[in-house]
Amino acid sequence: MLSKEEIKEIDEAISMVPYKKAASIEALKIVQHHRKWVSDESLKEVAGYLEISADELDSVATFYNLIFRQPVGKHIILVCDSISCWVMGHEKIKEKLSELLNIDYGQTTADGRFTLLPNPCLGTCDCAPAIMVGNDLYRNLKTDELEKILSKYN
Repeated sequence: MLSKEEIKEIDEAISMVPYKKAASIEALKIVQHHRKWVSDESLKEVAGYLEISADELDSVATFYNLIFRQPVGKHIILVCDSISCWVMGHEKIKEKLSELLNIDYGQTTADGRFTLLPNPCLGTCDCAPAIMVGNDLYRNLKTDELEKILSKYN
């Protein structure tokens, strides 16, 4: 069931658009902010509130790559795999992260600390390769910097 706070925030998002359906992404982001991910049940609740089908809302949720449809770790690591990062060695960064965390893309560490995900672009092509941990952007990365970066996040 949507909380009073979620409903209040969704109503604010709805007030900014011409019709409820147009608030789909914002509503999903609101639920995710409160719950860390969007479960099937949560998606159905939001769909009902927005007066659209769950299938229609799911198509929005699965298109938007930062809506998490399964539980994620405390810290999301986005590995940029744009052409610039690819050319500058993003694969070495990804391999080292996988080794350090003992996970692959789409997986979460056993302690629930990190989830590792690819991202098509972090918007810092001039400083590739790059990753983002939560809201922190790391640019011009070298593999030997990753362990120190990860140690910042409990």
